[in-house]
Amino acid sequence: MAGVLDDIRVLDFSRVFAAPDATQTLGDLGAEVIKIENPAGGDECRYLGVTSDQLENLGGPSPSFRAFNRNKRSICIDLRNSAGRDIARRLTRDCDVLVNNFRPSTMQRFGLDYDTLAADNPKLIYCDFTAYGSEGALSSIGANDLALQAHSGLISITGEEDGEGPVRAGSAIIDLHASLAIVSAVLAALLHRTKTGRGQRVETSLLMSSAHLMSYFYQDYWLTGHIHRPMGTANHLSVPNQAFPAQDGHVIIIAPSDEMWRRCARALDATLLERPEFAHSSDRLRLRKTLVPLIAAATERYTKQELHNLLSAARVNVSIVQDIGEAASHEQLAAIGGLFNLESGPMAGKYVATPFAMSETP
Repeated sequence: MAGVLDDIRVLDFSRVFAAPDATQTLGDLGAEVIKIENPAGGDECRYLGVTSDQLENLGGPSPSFRAFNRNKRSICIDLRNSAGRDIARRLTRDCDVLVNNFRPSTMQRFGLDYDTLAADNPKLIYCDFTAYGSEGALSSIGANDLALQAHSGLISITGEEDGEGPVRAGSAIIDLHASLAIVSAVLAALLHRTKTGRGQRVETSLLMSSAHLMSYFYQDYWLTGHIHRPMGTANHLSVPNQAFPAQDGHVIIIAPSDEMWRRCARALDATLLERPEFAHSSDRLRLRKTLVPLIAAATERYTKQELHNLLSAARVNVSIVQDIGEAASHEQLAAIGGLFNLESGPMAGKYVATPFAMSETP
């Protein structure tokens, strides 16, 4: 079965996480992805997070590089010399999409900016991905996921309520959120090209990604002046909406509506929890510090699996807190097509699939 992007060629000048993940998704949709790497070591993600001994035992690039580059062909081009830049320009004449994550003006110095390349290939979709965008006081500053977790305020709401010091989100969520923004923009530009015959420049950044993730906190601040602080696994929207103890670990319980709360209270301990003062969502928010310990007193009588069985049967949102090994091995991920195996080649192994499925195209 043909992929939706089978006739599309992508030239990938990006490295590390966000943009490589985006071009990999385009590849999963059928595009041919050619990754341009620096001959002096290539994409630094090839060795991120591993020692030289671990890299040798893996027999190939790092797990992170494999996660974001499994369907590409790589070519080394030295963009610092004119011969390399000439090769790159020739490649752009026959490509449909170009993605880069250099700092602003770098591609212009190489003679590979949008205006220059579009003169030879007016159908080119050209994507600039940067840290803080191409304009403004911070545009020339480089940054990564953690830096934008800090800049955006995400770190300021992450961690325990009484914790000391900043706590980062454990995954590169701003990077990976941005990758889907890149994919969305490129697909929209390709649709526009189908209608008009014209390419265009598209742009996104870690800053835009982080602001989108934080948008409802910013909206709250603009409307009320309230600045949220860390709440552990809880949040400000509803109670219960956090982790609770079990005999052998923790579960997440989320019961935002009054009806779901009634089902939750009856399933756990009606005598303890189904009380008039907790009947309405606004009251549960107001009485958070009273209610949460009562729920915990009920949940700690059960194992994680018992709580999961009990609350899911009552149609209450519940999840077991798993470690990475448990989550990666859980049968549900395989059941929805979330895993696949590359059977051969230097990148052979198990992988997480593209995070959506389509009925008419692979």
